[in-house]
Amino acid sequence: YRLGVFGLFGHPELGGAPGFALADQRAALLWVRANAARFGADPGNVTVFGESAGALSVCAHLTSPASAGLFHRAIVQSGSCSTTTPPRSLLPGLGTYEPFVPERRTVADGALVAARLGCDRPGGVLDCLRGLDTDTLVTAELMQRFSLVPYGNGVLPLEPRRALEAGRFHRVPVVQGTTRDEMRLFLAQTLAAYPIPDGAAYRDRLELSFDAPTARAVEADYPVSAFATPAVAWATVLTDVSFVCPTLRDGAALGRHVPVYTYRFSDRGAPDFTGLPQPPDLPFGAAHGFELPYLFTIAPLSGPQRQLADRMSGYWTAFARTGVPAAPGAPRWPRDRTPASVLSLAPGAGGIRTVDARAEHHCALWDARWPGVTSAR
Repeated sequence: YRLGVFGLFGHPELGGAPGFALADQRAALLWVRANAARFGADPGNVTVFGESAGALSVCAHLTSPASAGLFHRAIVQSGSCSTTTPPRSLLPGLGTYEPFVPERRTVADGALVAARLGCDRPGGVLDCLRGLDTDTLVTAELMQRFSLVPYGNGVLPLEPRRALEAGRFHRVPVVQGTTRDEMRLFLAQTLAAYPIPDGAAYRDRLELSFDAPTARAVEADYPVSAFATPAVAWATVLTDVSFVCPTLRDGAALGRHVPVYTYRFSDRGAPDFTGLPQPPDLPFGAAHGFELPYLFTIAPLSGPQRQLADRMSGYWTAFARTGVPAAPGAPRWPRDRTPASVLSLAPGAGGIRTVDARAEHHCALWDARWPGVTSAR
């Protein structure tokens, strides 16, 4: 992703969408394999680990034949192979968010953009584009337009979620998980422009993002009266459909072939290190990325939170060493074999415990409508 348009652009004269972004990351993994021993490390025991867009990258490498043998464990945090966001769920003009798209879409976009930039002479498109000033290409519009990873090529032959379902991924143990309130962070940034002041506005959101039968079913399972505010209700719907249930679905597909350990970060008192405004009707809680201060030194933690951080870093590093997240003195983390095998991570006595996340996040509702759940009228 650091390459932006230069990593995810596609065009017929490039032979499609060559996947430079993933090749850039793969070069780093190749460097690790070639040099790890010089640092006293084992090149045969490498863990690839990412959060958010980084998690999507890990998913891509899990399903990319070109990344075979470059890592031996994978940690996927808050960004699964199946992550999507329903259309018009954050702003009226936004369509469905899908991080992986068919290569033909990327190539068609590239041809349109090249023509718009005056580079549409057959046989001379690449020379023309290479002759442009960098600032002409590094624009907000183009960086956003070419931020999705193409599949249907040698780098990613299949859409990653389909690759998991077909068992076409590298056989390595996986830790995966989400935060409890993923979508609150994203929704909070759009509420000023697109508020949800009452139950009628909540129902409007349901009807805009889902077909009529799904909207009725969702309202029955997530009645606005069950939540502190309509905004919290809508953020909960989006968290479950976009993050939690897709992650659990991926875990089921992975678990048919490799050990999988699934967590849910549940500390709703986690420190807010983002600097972003927090709406009064939508506290961030355990929002997207809020587990990171428990793994890296990012923000101050209370005493119980530091204890949780010690447990979490113990699980993560034990997994990197052995493939099993079993830290001394920490509660047992079961493999993802039953609905109640998700490890909920929160501070305090009993804060680390197994939960039935499928039930708590209404995954039966979403799974019955997968993958068409984001199809609205």
